Amino acid sequence: MILWLLLQIVYSFLRFSHISNYITPESSLQDSRFFPLNRVWYDQFTSTDWVHDSLADAHRKKELHSRKGWRGRFAILYDGAQGWILVAIIGVLTACMAYFVNVTETVLFDYKSGYCSYSWALNHKGCCQGASVCEEWRPWSHVLLQTATGASFSRERLRDLDYVSYVVFVVFLSCLSCCLTLLTKTVVPSNVQIPTIDENLASESRRADRNDQDSKTRSLSPPSRYAEAMQRPPMVYYSAAGSGVAEIKVIVSGFVLHGYLGLKTLVIKTLALVLSIASGLSVGKEGPYVHIATCVGNIACRLFPKYNLNDGKRREALSASAASGVAVAFGSPIGGVLFSLEEVSYYFPPKVLFRTFFCCIAAALTLKFLNPYGTNKIVLFEVRYITDWHAFEMVAFILLGVLGGILGAMFIKAARFWALTFRRIPVIRKYPLAEVALIALVTGLVSFWNRYTKIPVTELLLEIASPCDTFTSSGYGLCPTKEQIPEVIWYLSIAFIVKAVLTTVSFGIKVPAGIYVPSMVVGGLLGRIVGHTVQYLALNYSHTGMFGACSPDAAPEDCVVPGVYALVAAGATMCGVTRLSVTLAVILFELTGSLDHVLPFAVGVLVSKWTADALEPLSIYDLLTDMNSYPFLDNKIRPIFTTELGDIVPNHLRSERIIDISSSPLVAATQLRDQLTYLHMAGELDGGLPILRNGILVGLIPAPDLEFALDRLENEGNSLCLMSSSVRWRGPHSEGGGYDDNEEEDPTDFTSYIDAAPVALDVHSPMDLVYECFVKLGLRYICVTRDGKYAGLIHKKAFVKYTKDVEAGTAH
Repeated sequence: MILWLLLQIVYSFLRFSHISNYITPESSLQDSRFFPLNRVWYDQFTSTDWVHDSLADAHRKKELHSRKGWRGRFAILYDGAQGWILVAIIGVLTACMAYFVNVTETVLFDYKSGYCSYSWALNHKGCCQGASVCEEWRPWSHVLLQTATGASFSRERLRDLDYVSYVVFVVFLSCLSCCLTLLTKTVVPSNVQIPTIDENLASESRRADRNDQDSKTRSLSPPSRYAEAMQRPPMVYYSAAGSGVAEIKVIVSGFVLHGYLGLKTLVIKTLALVLSIASGLSVGKEGPYVHIATCVGNIACRLFPKYNLNDGKRREALSASAASGVAVAFGSPIGGVLFSLEEVSYYFPPKVLFRTFFCCIAAALTLKFLNPYGTNKIVLFEVRYITDWHAFEMVAFILLGVLGGILGAMFIKAARFWALTFRRIPVIRKYPLAEVALIALVTGLVSFWNRYTKIPVTELLLEIASPCDTFTSSGYGLCPTKEQIPEVIWYLSIAFIVKAVLTTVSFGIKVPAGIYVPSMVVGGLLGRIVGHTVQYLALNYSHTGMFGACSPDAAPEDCVVPGVYALVAAGATMCGVTRLSVTLAVILFELTGSLDHVLPFAVGVLVSKWTADALEPLSIYDLLTDMNSYPFLDNKIRPIFTTELGDIVPNHLRSERIIDISSSPLVAATQLRDQLTYLHMAGELDGGLPILRNGILVGLIPAPDLEFALDRLENEGNSLCLMSSSVRWRGPHSEGGGYDDNEEEDPTDFTSYIDAAPVALDVHSPMDLVYECFVKLGLRYICVTRDGKYAGLIHKKAFVKYTKDVEAGTAH
């Protein structure tokens, strides 16, 4: 609500200030000879046309620069400043959202163990202010067993009550988060030709017979296919569930998911994220930060028509928004820029790079001023290493890279297996709340007894990555003496197994849940185990000379620093899961601030990526994209093609698929409506109808624009529509043979909606050229010619499916 009010204030200022008087509305900057005056919004589950949006923006700039006088110069300056103003607003608001989540979830997290007697708004740390014995913090066991007679209870009885209250709070907060998430349920009609969109991987449950269904569907005519699709159950997805990074990648690449970046999703996901993190589930908030920041960016784009009315420009702002989410999550503005470049962005020109960097700096500075942790730091697990690493440790760092890559690959395989087995149970599929309650119950039951599974994941990562100054006197502290190391290794091994299992089964449940920090925690526990093992060997066998000048009588970490091992393994495991490389190395460097340890971090990440790619070619987000059948054309990995364009072009020469103007440029509106219905039945909501004259391609009208134009007709049944841009239309009120530039626009003139120069390739074009056209130009479709005449049309979605078949080895 605060975010919405802030945006409304800014919008009102921009709308009613004197500045707006000097700037012509966006619609007036478009020439109806080239682009329709009214906005044609992209439909749900369609692909954007990057070329069309780029040309529209270029024409807008041309009209803007044609103005004269000081007002024209001022309008040009303001137009250039809009991008900087927008990313600054996005950065500041993203930091505010992160501040709210950080402050709120830490208080709610500690409610599982008790409350502050003098202020419910304080967590345990704020209530006790570092005191060794805190009387102000009241555990729930004391509250439940408080009696007037002052009877005392055994320590075991109090611990059992704390255990019960802990489990109850875990289940309650998790279920409440799930209930909020389920409010973002979106039901898609079954005639939309796309499988279930759901980050719990439930769409995989229908993959067993998908190939048979696809072959049967392709053999049907569009009307029969439409009737068959209408018999299927409707499709459902929850926009607030999961991390949202996979969907952000698909949206930024040009795919439309209405509501996924809206205000409702932003508010609900923010509140549900607070509850899911506070519950103690093995989930992270860093991935959802990317989704929340992108929602902020999408909403902020509404302040400026240049971004609001142009999807190509909007996606430039979304790239910067996603980067700011990582910047506030890890306190790493440079890492955020690299994340956007490496993982999210599909198109990243230099100007977007600079604005993205500015957005991340604005977000980081704002979070610094807000000081959410009360430490004047922008992240909770920032560490500093003083002791340098030794040459013999490089073997261990390489081993950690291998283990991290194996862990990441195994996690992806386990997530796929869990989706195909447990989540296919009818009760779990029908009632997502049941799965959340069950996993929350298991999490509460097994996490309470081990300190390293009970504390928050960010605090745990800080603890296992921190260096030691003095030895731990007793217990399972992470600064043990030589005699205590085996016991600590055993305790950490239990925490590692519990965290690994809980992270696997928690991924994909119906709550906002990220995988970044949970995967780093699992890897960090493994790295700490390896670090203490190396430390133990170095202390016991220092006389062999294999471990340099290590002395058993020196300071705790004078030779081996297990925290470095933990952070190397944390980065390696996250790399194995997400396949981020340079981004991770930079994030780890910014967390530690140590130039001396950049090389171990980089080696661990490199080895992990090589290992994970050898065991599992897909990252976790590639897995989600593939299993949900999103029409995402990966621009980083090119398949090996052995065919030509003509081998995959369907037969689009039927009368329902083309507009023939050989005899007359006028076409009945009823015929166009029938052809549009035919395209919709074929599932091509964002397809198009080529315009032919004597078999020669002379233009193409996109289906969304055609539908918009037909809906504007007052008498569709008796209207003849002009479908040739080379003919000037003489309306019913014009006299003579001339064309009156001052006469009102005729709704039957469709020439402004026609692409007079659609991209066309010959049937013998190599498939690599087709790939480059779709990836680099962002086309929705490519027309195909044979000997100069029209031969068909290939749609981006069809090409994406073909590339998937090529990668799977099933393409013919």
